[in-house]
Amino acid sequence: MTDTMTDTAPGQELLRLHNVSQSYRKDAGPEALVLDGISLTLHEGEIVGVIGRSGSGKSSLLRIMGGLLRPASGSVLLRSSPLTGPVPDIGMAFQSFALFPWLDVMENITLPLEARGMSRSEREKHAEDIIRLTGLDGYAGAWPRELSPGLAQRAGLARALISRPDILLMDEPFAELDILTAENLRTDLVELWAESRLPCRSVLLVTHNVDEAVLMCDRIIVFSANPGRVEHELLVPFAHPRDRETPEFRDFVDDIYGLMTRRAPVISEACLPAQTAAPAARSLSPLPPVPVESIIGLIEALAASPLDGRADLPQLATRSHLELDDLFPLTEALQLLDMAELEDGDILLTREGGRFAGSGAEERRAILRHALLRGLPIIREIRAMLDERPSRAAPAETFRNMLETDMSADYAAQTLQTLTDWSRYAGLFDYDEESDRLFLNEEE
Repeated sequence: MTDTMTDTAPGQELLRLHNVSQSYRKDAGPEALVLDGISLTLHEGEIVGVIGRSGSGKSSLLRIMGGLLRPASGSVLLRSSPLTGPVPDIGMAFQSFALFPWLDVMENITLPLEARGMSRSEREKHAEDIIRLTGLDGYAGAWPRELSPGLAQRAGLARALISRPDILLMDEPFAELDILTAENLRTDLVELWAESRLPCRSVLLVTHNVDEAVLMCDRIIVFSANPGRVEHELLVPFAHPRDRETPEFRDFVDDIYGLMTRRAPVISEACLPAQTAAPAARSLSPLPPVPVESIIGLIEALAASPLDGRADLPQLATRSHLELDDLFPLTEALQLLDMAELEDGDILLTREGGRFAGSGAEERRAILRHALLRGLPIIREIRAMLDERPSRAAPAETFRNMLETDMSADYAAQTLQTLTDWSRYAGLFDYDEESDRLFLNEEE
């Protein structure tokens, strides 16, 4: 697969971001760079997908594109004019539906027109086509609490389209829906788009679902993280409607997974402090909250038939009902522990991973203990500090502060929680929640 730049995209330019960056400061800590040098363009006649892991800055990007957030640097141009705030030309559909419970469906949908001073009769006349188009016939007078999640999302979509915007921005619009409902809504949207009945000129879809992006989009932008950057830009070479079961479709999805796993960090947006000196020897990337039970479950699933130690990541995600934010931290934990390797979008159990899968409980603990001591020097340091103390215990805050030399306070707390979970299983050290202390077991 080769990356294709936006100058091959169809139609007139609608929205252009040039070298856009965004950062946040949390509490008294250093600024965290969330988006770094983002340049991309939306054209008429295309659905563009943005995929990446949670925290890679996708939601911040969407808010900047919608005029809800000003970037720290760079420019945003709508039809060559600076975008300085929300405008009717850009509609937004959110993951959480965002319906006001005290308004009925008609009132929720027509709220943008009311804000523009349009009379009630005019608003309702404008809404008739949108209600019919989005499959909400008969629900105009219903309250949000009476709607199924699928109908609630259709109402949110109708509100985003009521102004007939040039651009529709969609922030994971199917994430809160069950599989069948999400599939129905995807199919309806693609059909409306293919038939030129969707009242907008371009769509940008933020999603965690690679299959969804390939199914719906004409172009896919792959975000890296820590901070968010445009890492790959790909044209989808299939006409609508698309069959996700064809070998070509599956191969394309596989290729995207391969791109996303080449240099994926353990967790995104680590909020690292500015480095004024060489990093300490124990320098550690933040660890996600991956429970030992999930690690064991994935190893067992990979070792069992029909996978027999090797799995295609997209198929594994589908089989296990895992999104990117669930699957990638698990696979990276296995890599960190030398239990698995990633290769061209596949995950393979290592010899040690296979030995773990075939062992009993005590031997598994011993294997994980060896892997943790070898792969995570910070655990050796924690054990040494505990062992030096007469009580063989120390406040957990001591170690959270230690980790904050490499990451933000939030990630330090999360990382220590993960380290403690893994170490308790392996018998390396334990944790007392009441006193918030780490300690070595007496029998060690």
